[in-house]
Amino acid sequence: MRPEPSYLALPAGALRDRAARAVAALADCRACPRDCRVDRLADRWSACKTGRYAVVSSHFAHMGEEDCLRGWNGSGTIFFAHCNLRCVFCQNFDISQAVPAAGAPSGESPESLAQMMLALQSQGCHNINLVTPEHVVPQILEALTVAVDRGLQIPLVYNTGAYDALESLEWLDGIVDVFMPDFKFWSNARSRTYLKAEDYPQCARAAIARMHRQVGPLVVDADGLATRGLLIRHLVMPGALDETEAILTWIARELGTDTFINLMDQYHPAGRVSADRYEDIHRMPTTDELEQAYTIAFDLGLTRLDTRRPLASGAPHRG
Repeated sequence: MRPEPSYLALPAGALRDRAARAVAALADCRACPRDCRVDRLADRWSACKTGRYAVVSSHFAHMGEEDCLRGWNGSGTIFFAHCNLRCVFCQNFDISQAVPAAGAPSGESPESLAQMMLALQSQGCHNINLVTPEHVVPQILEALTVAVDRGLQIPLVYNTGAYDALESLEWLDGIVDVFMPDFKFWSNARSRTYLKAEDYPQCARAAIARMHRQVGPLVVDADGLATRGLLIRHLVMPGALDETEAILTWIARELGTDTFINLMDQYHPAGRVSADRYEDIHRMPTTDELEQAYTIAFDLGLTRLDTRRPLASGAPHRG
């Protein structure tokens, strides 16, 4: 029998109280490291292009995630629109960075978002996989209170680009069972160029370390399903093995060699990348670069690696 999700073990009223305080904080929004300080309760928005309510681009049983998440019935993915990063190579550029059209719906109500969670559970999904959630943590908590009251009882996966505010992660302590951050770049220079967030490396390190303190290393049950812990993704970029080595070295030394890592190999030019714009990443990583990435990991003693090759064709994922 699988352990119940962490959020079901909270004291009575704790989830509702935490959600209320998180939503109230939207009046002076610091939900992510951008610290825009806009009043999102008044449906205003800034960097994340999201006002009072979360915008969802799709929700479905995702069969292309890591084996320990997708299992045999799929991971219940809720893919949030917009993003607090500006990755020039984003493979979902039209979803993550498009400006909302005038008069477009402001987003999903807590009841609507809760119903998505419950529908995915009813399909047999093994978890609720929250993709690009950094800017909508308060809205997720608000919907979760409704979903729990109506019978939600599967784990939450927080699937993030790692540009997270520590305050938001505190809201999630004891609620999220599996954190799945994508550690993109180590250097400030590349983060400034490719993510338009020069402080990304410092924020990502602090956020991932906090996630690790909250849930520890990844735990997988007898059926191969993740029940709790940290799973780190790293997209291997062309010509950037120095970034990969620095990130993997930090993981091994600071988090431990038992950290579960997915070295992702599906990078291809997308978004704003073209032959005359960001030409240094206008190619896929070579087989040799990918093999070197694995060699670096093994040499550091990192052996808990997801060795599957690319995600299912056409399945949405972060840039």
